[in-house]
Amino acid sequence: MIKKTAVLLTTAALCAVSFNSCGNDDKGDGSGFMYSLTLNGNPSTLDPQYADDASSNTIIKNLYSGLLTTDQNGNISCCNAKSYDVSANGLEYTFHLRDDNYWFYDKNKNDIIEPDEYFPVTAKDYEFALKRVLDPAMHSPFAEQFTCIKHGGLVSKGELALEMAGVSATDDHTLKITLEYPCAEFPELMTTAAAYPCNEEFFYSTKGRYGLDDESVMSNGAFFVRQWFFDPYGHNNILYMKANSANENESREISPTFLSFEIEDNEEEIRQMFKEGETQCFTTMNSVGYNPEKYAISDSAATTLGLIFTPDDEIFSNLNLRKALSLSINREELGKKMNGGDMQPAYAIIPPAVDLLGRSYRELSSEKIFDVYDPKEARNYLEKARTELGRRSFDSVKIMVNSAVCGSGSLHQLSTGWQDILGIYIGIEDVTDEEFYSRIESGDYSIALYPVKGNSCSGLSVISQFETIPCLNYAFGDYRYSADILRCPTPSELVEAYSSAERGIMGQFGFIPIAYKKSYLIAAPSNEEIYFDPFTGAVDYRQAKNYR
Repeated sequence: MIKKTAVLLTTAALCAVSFNSCGNDDKGDGSGFMYSLTLNGNPSTLDPQYADDASSNTIIKNLYSGLLTTDQNGNISCCNAKSYDVSANGLEYTFHLRDDNYWFYDKNKNDIIEPDEYFPVTAKDYEFALKRVLDPAMHSPFAEQFTCIKHGGLVSKGELALEMAGVSATDDHTLKITLEYPCAEFPELMTTAAAYPCNEEFFYSTKGRYGLDDESVMSNGAFFVRQWFFDPYGHNNILYMKANSANENESREISPTFLSFEIEDNEEEIRQMFKEGETQCFTTMNSVGYNPEKYAISDSAATTLGLIFTPDDEIFSNLNLRKALSLSINREELGKKMNGGDMQPAYAIIPPAVDLLGRSYRELSSEKIFDVYDPKEARNYLEKARTELGRRSFDSVKIMVNSAVCGSGSLHQLSTGWQDILGIYIGIEDVTDEEFYSRIESGDYSIALYPVKGNSCSGLSVISQFETIPCLNYAFGDYRYSADILRCPTPSELVEAYSSAERGIMGQFGFIPIAYKKSYLIAAPSNEEIYFDPFTGAVDYRQAKNYR
């Protein structure tokens, strides 16, 4: 049974919610603020081994913490592990846990502060979590990324029992993970939410409800969930979190006191709430109308926009026609239209926001090696396509563009280039977010500008999108580039594997990179140290400060 220990959570923070209540000057230290925030959609689940949407990821980021973490520059450091060792052959990782990280469960969902339950997070909780990721019955979207664990591939396919996975807690404070092969990506994987702990006894006590309501979640992070109410047919949908003082110490200060989220249906409503001062910040793909001199704006180029083609399209299933279109794109001229702002021309697949060794991957592997602009060769491929298809004209086609992701203004240079070089006119059709993905799913398009973004700050998560998303997968078939990436033992080999995967995917011309697109966090100017992950969509409020 779980050992239950009483702890009295401090109520001092309840008196500290004021704008200038602390510090030695009028500004104060920005702590103790009650944040009024919004989520764009109800979290699908607060199960970190399964969640993969922005609303869920935001709550999970503030609810849990893992053995390792990354800073704002992409550097990996210890969090709930005080240290870890790697064997000389790179196959064994031994994590040594801190002894001051606790599970906290709010038993008193009312306004009376009473003793609650807390107990230590142990190595067994991490063992159980990682085996859940590999459990084929769970269908975790992160399973393939963790098949680098010994027997992970066979376990995830149901060919070996979970107990055979190379993860074991040798005692409460020691977790040993054995890999199938040396994997330079493994420390990065251990920073992701999928590697956050899960207490086995609590998990089974929820009787299948784990992560689905406020009674079925615990916290080992900065905040705990006090209330979660959502009625898809009603209003006043909220998710309310309080600072978890059980996990606050000198090295892990929690600045806000409360996080009060309203759950809205769309970004337009959230923008209006921000305008009226009812929410302190929001994330978006479109920063138009927000002056950086008036707002605190963070941005990161984490999305790659590229042309995709319907697999069954009579015309654009032709490889030579796709080559002709690709080789006639002058990205240097396209970049002049973009002016280095919201978008920048993309020569490759992995966006600049992906970090490796604390540096942008694009600094380590120049994308200019993928520049294939060659008008003469493009015309040669066009003639081959015309012969193969038995037709001279390819007009009356439009590129479908998701207006929620980007404006199409700067993309008209594509149409101009194709018309000048190939004599082909291809227009642009702006559609809503809902219509875009509906038509992608049904195949109701010829060409679309598709946004590719990984679910973590790694090249692996970007490349794996081409293996899991049907509209991206058809061009290169069943080859698993992620398997090559996972088998790289050193960062230098990892860079080469990323580059090889980009080269292989683009060599089929089923995805033609056009632009790297920024994601934004827009906050009121009185806020500082609110961080967001452009890949997961998670917003981190643990250090958030408000100086209103």
